[in-house]
Amino acid sequence: MYEYYAKWIREGKLKVNSDWNKDLKVKFTVQDPCQIVRKTFGDPIAEDLRFVVKSVVGEENFIDMVPNRSNNYCCGGGGGFLQSGYKEERLTYGKLKDSQIQTTGATYCIAGCHNCHAQIHELSHHYGGHYNVVHLWTLICLSMGVLGENERTYLGEDLAEVYPPNVYLQK
Repeated sequence: MYEYYAKWIREGKLKVNSDWNKDLKVKFTVQDPCQIVRKTFGDPIAEDLRFVVKSVVGEENFIDMVPNRSNNYCCGGGGGFLQSGYKEERLTYGKLKDSQIQTTGATYCIAGCHNCHAQIHELSHHYGGHYNVVHLWTLICLSMGVLGENERTYLGEDLAEVYPPNVYLQK
């Protein structure tokens, strides 16, 4: 979906706006999902992902992990590992990802993959990272002013009450 989000934003069909974060200055980083970036589409899809993220949160509020894109580290939750029953091993493997996220200083890690989201969320709690994990589409909806109340429940206090104008209702 990243390439479609990027295409629609560029064409003006998906009217996102990062102004909601201009004064808040909430910092975000992004997880490059293994299946989509490293194993399949590579850096071009990673660039589309970053274009979308920057369009939604503001370029100045994006902090990239190092390494990133096709060289980013696996979170340790994919390939069935999240459901494997080897929780301690999964968390130990994920320590590298947690350290990588914490090094950015970002308040939020954007995860486009459900396995990444669940794993990184658990890593943050397990290792005391105190960063939140959010789906990309949640931020897209937030930036458009169409995020529903029930979709705000997992956001941090800093974003739970952000209500930018609905850009589709504006001229």
